[in-house]
Amino acid sequence: MKKIIASIFALLIVGSIGCFAQGEMPPHIKENIAYPVLDFHPWVGVMPIEDPVMKYNPELDYKIAIDLYGRVKDSTAIQSAILEVARTYNLNIANGVPAEKIQIAAVIHGGLVQAILKEDDYQKKYSQSNPNLAAIKALEAVGVKFYVCGQSVRFNNLNAENLTPMVKMAVSAKTTFITLDQMGYSYLNVSED
Repeated sequence: MKKIIASIFALLIVGSIGCFAQGEMPPHIKENIAYPVLDFHPWVGVMPIEDPVMKYNPELDYKIAIDLYGRVKDSTAIQSAILEVARTYNLNIANGVPAEKIQIAAVIHGGLVQAILKEDDYQKKYSQSNPNLAAIKALEAVGVKFYVCGQSVRFNNLNAENLTPMVKMAVSAKTTFITLDQMGYSYLNVSED
């Protein structure tokens, strides 16, 4: 009996996580979520917080190096790591940071390089248009800089010609993070893998 109850409980948890991950927004979130700047996807919004601590400090630079890696999990959707770049931008705006003080460098590596294929290459690989390109364009419009690991590109048997020109190729993700660190960027891992 304990095994049956445990199995049912496990199925309920897995099922509810799956629904949440698929984008079904619970009412308590849907009724309160705000989109300070970027609003191209429901999950890039932020929840309002009353009287928060750690508010914007004009003496600080808000330079963030965001680590995006993994693989394309759903070729029909914007990849969650890219959504988190937008959410990070919105969170900083919601925290009172002026747009001109936010500097975000997003570094893509591993199998996630497939998410930045230019339109015709994505179409050939996944038989559909690339949903990530519009998100990258919106992020680029607010000043986010995108870099891709050249090693990951080559290990995935790709070249610069296969990728969107909105993303600039570096020698590697490692050297990019080292350089960004030396430039005063804070490292932030938003990837799920």
